[in-house]
Amino acid sequence: MPPPAPTATDTPEGPDTPDGPTDPTGPGARPAPAALAAPRARPARPLPVPRMTALAQLRAGRKRRRVPQLLLGLVGYGAAVMTLVDSGCGAASWSVLTEGVAHTLGVSFGWATNLIAVTVLLAWIPLRELPGLGTVLNVALIGVSADATALVLPRPHGPLAGTGYLVLGLVALAFFDALYLGAQFGPGPRDGLMTGLVRLTRRPVAAVRTAIEVTVAATGWLLGGAVGPGTVLIAFGLGPLLARFLPLVAVRLPPPAATEAASAADAADSMDSMDAARTGDVPEPPGPTGPRPHTEPVA
Repeated sequence: MPPPAPTATDTPEGPDTPDGPTDPTGPGARPAPAALAAPRARPARPLPVPRMTALAQLRAGRKRRRVPQLLLGLVGYGAAVMTLVDSGCGAASWSVLTEGVAHTLGVSFGWATNLIAVTVLLAWIPLRELPGLGTVLNVALIGVSADATALVLPRPHGPLAGTGYLVLGLVALAFFDALYLGAQFGPGPRDGLMTGLVRLTRRPVAAVRTAIEVTVAATGWLLGGAVGPGTVLIAFGLGPLLARFLPLVAVRLPPPAATEAASAADAADSMDSMDAARTGDVPEPPGPTGPRPHTEPVA
C-alpha cells in the first residue's frame, strides 16, 4: 500500500497561512516592500535669458514687443534708483561700493562709478558674457531717467514716508530690472556679472544676485562707504524679487533654427518670384493629389 501523500502540515515549509506561504521565495510569495526612494534634488531653473551675440539679439523675433519693453525697463530702473536714494534709509550696495572707492582713492563719485563699470566689464571676459543694445542703452538712459525723476519726485517727510519710498523703490527696481533683462537685448555691466555667474555656477538667480549684493555692500563698507537699514534690505531682498519677476516678463523667442529656416524659405520664394517675373513663366497651380487620369490622344 503506497504511503499517503504529504499534506500541508507535513511539508517542511510549514502550513499555509491566509497571507500565503511562509517561503518568501516561493511562486506565490508577495514581493518585499520597495525601499523608500531618496528624494531627488530639484535642478536649478535655467536662466530665462539665453546667451546671444549682439547680431543674434537684433535678428531675433518679436521686436515690436522687445524694444518698448527694453526702453520702459531702463527708464523705470532709473526712476527706481532715485526713489531709493530719496528714501534716506540707506544707499544700495553698488552706491556703497562707489562711495567707498571714491573715499579710498580720493576721486569723485562719478570717476569712481566709471572705474567700477570698467572693472565689471573686464570681468565679463572670463565669464564669456556678450554685450548688446541693452548694454549701451543701460549706460545712456538710466542716469538720465534718474535725474528726471529727481526733478518731479517729492521728498518724503518723516520715517514712515521714507520707509514707503524704500519698499516701493526696491520692488520697482527688481521689476524694471527683470523687464529690461527679459527683452533679451543684453544686460548692463552689473547685471551681466550676475547672468554670467548664473550660467557658470548653475546656481539660482536669487542666490547669485544676493551673494553679489552682499559682497559689494560689505566691500564698500570696508572701504569707508555708509551703510543703512535700507542697504541690508536691498542686499537680501533684490535677488529673490528679481528671480520672481524675471520668468514672468522674459520674452519667449522662436528657436534660432526655425527663424533661420523661415528666413531662408522667404528668401527662396522671393528669388523664385523674381525669376518667374523675369522669364514670364507663370507657375502652375497645384493640382489634386494622386495619379493623373489617362487620356487618349485625339486623332
